[in-house]
Amino acid sequence: MSFSDFGSMVSTPRHRCLIHGDAAVTHPTKRGAFGDVQVSAMTPAVIQTLVEDIAKGRPESRPGAGDARRGYPSKANHVLRYLRRLCAWGVRHGHCQNNPGRGVKQTKERKKRQFPKDQAYVSLVAFARERGQLKPHSKGSQPPYLAAVAEIAFSCRLRGVEVCDLNDADILAEGLQNRRRKGSLTNITAWNPRLQAAVAELQARRTALISAKKGVTPMRAEDRPLLYGEDGAPLARSSLHSAWKRLVAAAVVAGVIAEEDTFAMHGLKRRGISNTEGTRAEKKDASGHATEQAFAIYDDEIKLVPAPVHPIDKLARAAKKTP
Repeated sequence: MSFSDFGSMVSTPRHRCLIHGDAAVTHPTKRGAFGDVQVSAMTPAVIQTLVEDIAKGRPESRPGAGDARRGYPSKANHVLRYLRRLCAWGVRHGHCQNNPGRGVKQTKERKKRQFPKDQAYVSLVAFARERGQLKPHSKGSQPPYLAAVAEIAFSCRLRGVEVCDLNDADILAEGLQNRRRKGSLTNITAWNPRLQAAVAELQARRTALISAKKGVTPMRAEDRPLLYGEDGAPLARSSLHSAWKRLVAAAVVAGVIAEEDTFAMHGLKRRGISNTEGTRAEKKDASGHATEQAFAIYDDEIKLVPAPVHPIDKLARAAKKTP
């Protein structure tokens, strides 16, 4: 049984697991795709080689070949965790004699924190709004919801999936309720003109889509998501992130932002937290983080601190106090 056949036997609703499974199956090796490797031939050494290959990438086989691959340490570790779980399932169901993922060392991940520059954010949102007004599927067009999503993600310091979770029940008199994931705390972001306009824009777009598709608007507010796709159905997290990546790539090609100024959707949350005015405690409350450790990586403000008292000055002060 090949690894591809084995992997297809495990059904899972977790989109992330499917992504990392595909990454493992399609990864090229000296003997073809990793998915063609027989399960019986998988050893810790084989999986270790796979993990290190994904993490380090590969240079061009020859100058101008164009077959270089970037290294992805984080992706390599995700693939390793997927393989461990997959093989553990195989052991329990009699498809593997042992779990070759055990004993494989994880790769060291780069601590890359993306804090979008203010000008890059402003330029990208303006570009998203401009391209979103073009006829859908025409040359240069982008999904019309991206500018509003960016404003909401920044203003409320939300992850992309948390923007997808928003519905009409989260629209309160005092602001927009933020139901956060990954153990973060729910809070409410007070209204400002940009946030109100972005929410109203998504609501108007949803109404138009449902009407065009001759759909039915749910009665309960919690059943009415703010974000809908072109097919008239609630937008999935994967679709949102794919659309964002295409927008950023198009902005680089158009010269709107530089390659080094690109940022993922999660960068909007980082910049929103960093741009929040107030004390460190107030920023933490706004971010929704439950712990100081989780919050620390989101604040890039450089604090102004006093210099220490010089020994000469300290001795002089002590001398003055001596009667």
